Amino acid sequence: MGVAIRTATEADRDLVVRLLDEAFQDDPVSGWVFPGAEYRRATHHRLMAAFTDIVLAEGRIDLTEDASACALWLRTPAGEHDPDDDGPVQLRDAVDPENERVELIGRLTAGIHPGDRAHEYLWMIGVSPDRQGKGLGSALIGAVLDRCDSDGVPAYLEASSARSRKLYERLGFELLGSPLDLPDGPQMFPMWREPSAPSAPRVPR
Repeated sequence: MGVAIRTATEADRDLVVRLLDEAFQDDPVSGWVFPGAEYRRATHHRLMAAFTDIVLAEGRIDLTEDASACALWLRTPAGEHDPDDDGPVQLRDAVDPENERVELIGRLTAGIHPGDRAHEYLWMIGVSPDRQGKGLGSALIGAVLDRCDSDGVPAYLEASSARSRKLYERLGFELLGSPLDLPDGPQMFPMWREPSAPSAPRVPR
């Protein structure tokens, strides 16, 4: 049976925030940004809210009809990232001014983001803990990858765990360069997927 997917609206904002908060409580990168279970439970949702607001305004959030999974996408144009962008600072101020890792994670991921070609950027995907492993994530991503193939557009993401990296590899993503080693923390894996087309150019290096 197929998975029904719709585009989230502002009315779904709180639902998406709760879903992402629950889905990433045990994620290695979330654990690094917000060390300590109590602190993470109290603060992590603010970062998910900030991400949700950005993508609602500038991108698209796909949501399963049963509200058990969502994917945040940004269509990213070609062009160099601005090293003086104050977005990470604003994010830290909004989430937790005392936590420098909120700003650092933004700067580090921006530093490895490929900028020479337009692409679809999978910012994050969250599946309710009680529905994980049932193919919802693959269905959400696959719907967009089909459009990428039709339009000849590549896709990019940063996997936050070795487990999620394997999922993305099954969907055609490949490691782009070297993993990102977070200071005293886990690795993140920048991954790129070329559209399935005979004339598709090679992965940027």
